[in-house]
Amino acid sequence: MENLIRANIANLTPYSSARNEFTGEAEVYLDANENWQGFVSLEGANRYPDPQATAVREKIETVLGLPFAHTVIGSGSDELIDNLIRIFCEPRADSILVMNPTYGAYRVFADVNDVAVHSVDLTEEFQIDLAALTRFLEDERASREGGRLKIIFICSPNNPTANAFGLETIERICTLFDGIVVVDEAYQDFSSAESATALLSRFERLVVLRTLSKCWGLASARVGIAVSSARIISLITRMKYPYNVGGPSQALALEALSHAEDVAEGRRAIIEERERMREALSNIACIQRVFPSDANFLLVRVTDAQSLYRFLAGRGIIIRDRSSQRHCAGCLRFTVGSREENERLLAALKEYCNG
Repeated sequence: MENLIRANIANLTPYSSARNEFTGEAEVYLDANENWQGFVSLEGANRYPDPQATAVREKIETVLGLPFAHTVIGSGSDELIDNLIRIFCEPRADSILVMNPTYGAYRVFADVNDVAVHSVDLTEEFQIDLAALTRFLEDERASREGGRLKIIFICSPNNPTANAFGLETIERICTLFDGIVVVDEAYQDFSSAESATALLSRFERLVVLRTLSKCWGLASARVGIAVSSARIISLITRMKYPYNVGGPSQALALEALSHAEDVAEGRRAIIEERERMREALSNIACIQRVFPSDANFLLVRVTDAQSLYRFLAGRGIIIRDRSSQRHCAGCLRFTVGSREENERLLAALKEYCNG
């Protein structure tokens, strides 16, 4: 582990904020140069938030079963992805690996940090090509000079393909690779596949990312979660922005996590609607294939993706054109919306196909 960490990060003296230096409750706060006056209706908006999001992490442990000592909260998973690249990857020397098609932010944050990106593409059926990955890792290990491959990013369930990867596959990659394996489980709540958190006790270099943006309905609040070994969590905690998740976002996270039963019912409704949409879409003439989904969206292959995208946009329905992605020629991505929204989509698709 220590050989993977950038030296400047390993030796970093973190910024000590006012709220880091004092824990508990006080009656007079004169430590952080805040304005004692509040001008908005949200109580506490004039005060800096808990930099460690302690109450949120305690609630996450209770509700999601993710251990308090092994979590850190980010401004969405995106901040945590960026932090991991900065912790482990030396600019202009080290690299990351992705499996296209996948979430585009991994490459963007690598580019921002001047870190090279390798790819071992998924198969045409959107499965991890373990044979190709094994060959790549063997070649990379044999040719290291200066920099090296530091992180493999795995999105499961994957975006945009919607499929999850089996736990045995993740385990195999953790065994094969001598760097950091990051499993991004933003859509895990919608999947029946077992979470990679089951492997955390065995692999110190494994990081699992979760979010409250999707199933928990807090996309606007930007609350991401990293779960990993104590060493990796301590590194993220030391180098993240001091007050990276604001008070309103922490309050919204606590409120959402207090409605676990409602969220569970909402998840069941989305999965039920997802399966209804899969069947309905399969019966529309211009849709060639509806791919299996473990997420809250569906990837479909159509006869003319760009034309259909424009047609739907003209009727006020915005979807994602993923046809430029690897193995996704002619593919569009539909989020599973409300029953009313989905019916509007189906009606527009039928109008387009019958036109």
